[in-house]
Amino acid sequence: MKKLKKLGREFYDRDSTIVAKELLGKLLVHKVNGQKISARIVETEAYMGVNDKAAHSYGGKRTPRVEVMYGGPGYSYVFTIYGIHCCFNTVTREEGNPQAVLIRAAEPVEGIEWMAQKRYGKPYEQLTKSQKRGLTNGPGKLCAALGIDSLANGVDLCGDEIYVEDDAEQDIRIVSTKRVGIDYAEEAKDYPWRFYVEGNEYVSIK
Repeated sequence: MKKLKKLGREFYDRDSTIVAKELLGKLLVHKVNGQKISARIVETEAYMGVNDKAAHSYGGKRTPRVEVMYGGPGYSYVFTIYGIHCCFNTVTREEGNPQAVLIRAAEPVEGIEWMAQKRYGKPYEQLTKSQKRGLTNGPGKLCAALGIDSLANGVDLCGDEIYVEDDAEQDIRIVSTKRVGIDYAEEAKDYPWRFYVEGNEYVSIK
């Protein structure tokens, strides 16, 4: 397999809407006990910080949970929903500007057997078609399959544990639509800041 370049901090140091689109087609990697687990990012959502009513940092909210978003670009922001499911985000923009991109779904690439055991406790070949698609077709599922939990909050994405690799040869068509599950966010719920790869079966919601 060809060697791909790891994304540098300058990639993340831009508006979330730009980063969210440009993350599509790239590989999210987690190194676990020397094994490389990776999945191709196919769905993202941009959260634009203090002026975005759907963002955890809206209005300048600053709690221990969201503090990593204020620290500068290129770090992971991992939060938990329902006290169970982890969601993985990349922090964007400069220090003090708390924006982030949620990785909503991805397509398994490396370590698929490892993912199958992690998610379902059985070999990949024994999974149903629905289970195979269900490995990584949602933010919580993606984190579970890649072994990303709350301990990964604040990880440097320019390091060697969790990072994103560039795959410049990817030719994709991007669809822009409303974000998911933010009906509380008033007018912000209608902003077209969810992006996904057209035609990819791992996209969570078409």
